[in-house]
Amino acid sequence: MTYSEAIIKRIMFFCAEKNITVNKLATLSGMTQSTLDNIIKGHTKNPSLKTLHRLSQGLEIKLSEFLDFAELNEIAFDDE
Repeated sequence: MTYSEAIIKRIMFFCAEKNITVNKLATLSGMTQSTLDNIIKGHTKNPSLKTLHRLSQGLEIKLSEFLDFAELNEIAFDDE
């Protein structure tokens, strides 16, 4: 699993848990729907920490909670 795939999986998990759409999450996070769509579709491969923080705020969770999942620990981060 890539970093991008892991982040997508996490976003989708929390949207399902909170029973909201990805578009609703974009609104709650104060970002454009196209920005979040680009992340979900895998066009944005490396969302910034600031973006993840905004998503966390939209989900009403701490950033540490958003990033606390096993798949993230299994990813090999390359400099490529």
